[in-house]
Amino acid sequence: MVNINQPSNQIKLTNVSIVRIKRQKKRFELACYKNKVLEYRSGTEKDLDEVLQIPQIFLNVSKGAVAPTADLQKAFPGKTNDEIILEILMKGELQVGEKEREAQLEKLNNEVVAIVAGRCVDPRTKRVYTASMIEKALGELREKGEKLRQQQQKDGPASEGSLTNIIPIWHGVTSSRPAKVLALDAIKALVYHQPIPITRARMKIRVLLPSNAPGVNSAAVKKCKAAVQEMFEKVEEIGGTAGEWECIGFVEPGKYKVMGDFVGTEMKGKGVVEVLDMARSHGTATGQNSRT
Repeated sequence: MVNINQPSNQIKLTNVSIVRIKRQKKRFELACYKNKVLEYRSGTEKDLDEVLQIPQIFLNVSKGAVAPTADLQKAFPGKTNDEIILEILMKGELQVGEKEREAQLEKLNNEVVAIVAGRCVDPRTKRVYTASMIEKALGELREKGEKLRQQQQKDGPASEGSLTNIIPIWHGVTSSRPAKVLALDAIKALVYHQPIPITRARMKIRVLLPSNAPGVNSAAVKKCKAAVQEMFEKVEEIGGTAGEWECIGFVEPGKYKVMGDFVGTEMKGKGVVEVLDMARSHGTATGQNSRT
């Protein structure tokens, strides 16, 4: 029986995700574990050994062709092998299979739905919608968006300033955009088209800052006032007395804690952040006081 030896510069790998980058007219690739590349890029996974199937740079992973040192030095001058691996991993193009792509889109869609559900309410009851109700409403908008896209293909490109270029349309999630950006697009489309009665959730907040708090200088108070106004989505009223500054406005629910923590830190516990109207609630709206 004849033994067939595999060439020393070839390594066979299976069931991999490939990250690819082009330099100096050559293609360099990494063999990674499935679903680990995006986790590493987002910071969820920090152990490189859990991402790379092998700490080796390839010209072609499928053929097992290892990149020669001379090619690497020419394409990445002055960089070590570890530095090249990190550059390819962070900047390279991720090649994924159909099933993996579907899993990524499903995960992204769930993230978008969760963000939308957390930022929107029924304006009649001020209660949040369940994720399934939001997903159903977005599904209706996606169908409308697909019909509009097909109609545009028949009619040709829309003219500048036409309604089709102004009306927010939801086409579904795409892996090229982050979940938060997609969620904002989804909210705009939901609020405009109203497949269900929906509006963005907002809490009415009052912030009180003493003008002369012990241990807090005037520069800190000025900085705090400016930052608080920036955090408000809409400022309704600014006033107060000679000894106390007052600002009333609306914020998204997630900003309430951020604002409270900031005021508490900057004012050394002397400020007050008060909820006047709980715009997002599972029950009856109630007010809250938070003396930070």
